[in-house]
Amino acid sequence: MRLPYVPDPPPTSTEDEARILAAVQARRAPNPLLPLDLALLHSYPVTEGWNSFIGAIRTKTTLSTVIRELAICRVAVVNGALFEWEQHAPLLREGGLSEEAMVFIGDKEANFDDDDDDGAWKGLLSVEQRAVLRYTDSMTKTVAVPDGVFGGLRECFGEREVVEITATVAAYNCVSRFLVALDVGEKNHLH
Repeated sequence: MRLPYVPDPPPTSTEDEARILAAVQARRAPNPLLPLDLALLHSYPVTEGWNSFIGAIRTKTTLSTVIRELAICRVAVVNGALFEWEQHAPLLREGGLSEEAMVFIGDKEANFDDDDDDGAWKGLLSVEQRAVLRYTDSMTKTVAVPDGVFGGLRECFGEREVVEITATVAAYNCVSRFLVALDVGEKNHLH
């Protein structure tokens, strides 16, 4: 990492810091703190907001594990955030995606268009999964989402799910940019 990690566990100097640390540890339990946590904990206020927001994205939406992790993994691939991919790809596999589908999703140049003549995705991904991948790619690569891509997502999901998918993609673009910029987990070979 480009900065030293805080000690594990990090020292706290106020009750507020102790409360924030306990909340992060509770969200990670029974696992230990991640390198991401040990980077964020340089700033307890940022850690608190991050823990609350990302915690809600991860545990309080109505999205299925596959849809949520599909969006997160695709953001990781597009942004080159290997640490993020390594944390979330196992969850996507556990959700039932085949190894062949995982390889396809892990290809930064993969095309998820319904008009794709080579049909590399045929039989690997559902209409809903392809819609999420197209939407994630648009949000991540160009920010602006074409009407056709949005319409494809809207045909598959209700309003709440569209908001939750959008928030998930946006949140994990933030996560990936933090991870890559600071080389958290030493995965990006920036040194």
